[in-house]
Amino acid sequence: MIYNFDEVVERCSTDAAKWSIYDAETLPLWVADMDFVSPEPVIRALHERVNHQIFGYSLPPQELAEIVCDRMHRLYRWSVAPEEILYVPGIVAGINIVARAVARPGEGMLVQTPVYPPFLTAPGNQGLDLQMAELSLVRQDQTVHYELDDEVFHEAITPETRLFVLCNPHNPIGRGYTEEELSRMAAICLKHNLTVCSDEIHADLLLGDTSHIPMATLAPEISKRCVTLIAPSKTYNIPGLKCGMAIIQDPALRRTVQAAMGGLDHTVNIFGFIGALAAYLEGDDWLRQVLAYLTANRDYLIRYLHDQLPGIATTFPQATYLAWLDCQNLGITGSPFDFFLTQAKVALNDGKTFGPGGEGFVRLNFGCPRSTLTEALDRMKTAVQAL
Repeated sequence: MIYNFDEVVERCSTDAAKWSIYDAETLPLWVADMDFVSPEPVIRALHERVNHQIFGYSLPPQELAEIVCDRMHRLYRWSVAPEEILYVPGIVAGINIVARAVARPGEGMLVQTPVYPPFLTAPGNQGLDLQMAELSLVRQDQTVHYELDDEVFHEAITPETRLFVLCNPHNPIGRGYTEEELSRMAAICLKHNLTVCSDEIHADLLLGDTSHIPMATLAPEISKRCVTLIAPSKTYNIPGLKCGMAIIQDPALRRTVQAAMGGLDHTVNIFGFIGALAAYLEGDDWLRQVLAYLTANRDYLIRYLHDQLPGIATTFPQATYLAWLDCQNLGITGSPFDFFLTQAKVALNDGKTFGPGGEGFVRLNFGCPRSTLTEALDRMKTAVQAL
């Protein structure tokens, strides 16, 4: 089936968070969901389940775990057993559950900033101390990228640190870590006896020839200390179905995480299971097409900024559909988020919510029809020219 990602689908009347927070005149390029129709096999499977007309309590389908295991082996040569998979209603819930499981109030959770804001709030939810290691920003002409600084990473760890939460591919900087970088982080974590929670929700959204390496595949000793969080939600544009998975290969760590789930509403709803199963079984044709479209959108965005908005520097996303824009040379007074929201009627994500290193930046979601992206960029250009 050929999908038309240029189609503009009206979402304002659907209670979509992305399109409901701001007024009707504002173009939303903020929250990380795509404005594309989901894969036809997913829609068909959900219709079939609705037609059954009974929505009782459901169990995780055994077939889903087997498909995930097959997928891990096919993509990464990673041998995972079905019993090593726990289900969570989303990656944010998974991070909080792992934090609750492996650390006690007053102990520390380490993250790398700038980073997806729920990483920054999870420690406080569990009574933990937030510890941050800022990634090193490198500017070159109109592009920016980030590098791992081992010394900064190492110095952020204290005797109270129990957990390191990794974002790979990284949101918002849109890069996948290399095996060498992952190995450096893993070595430091092993030295300090840290548990690693690796958020790999964007692992399937690889642009161009980017590859992904799960942290847990580096070596048996890191696998024993690793919780890998994955989900079909970003990949197949079904985040509202709320189905995520935690791969935990060490039995003791898995029991600890399971115990932390006790008494929580951690189950996935029946439509989450149905959608995930259909996406993994039959969604890869849609995925191949959407990745080609996203890659073209990324390249178009970077060319536009280079030619029309030279005051904005940007990352070159290797993965995700998120661009991280450095607006510090625009001469804007105050926040670039506020500027583009009020002067261009374009809603982006405010960089300061991503922690230290995010000030002066905005995050832009280019997972939308090209016409929407173009209109947003044209509005931003007009607002900047009016300065």
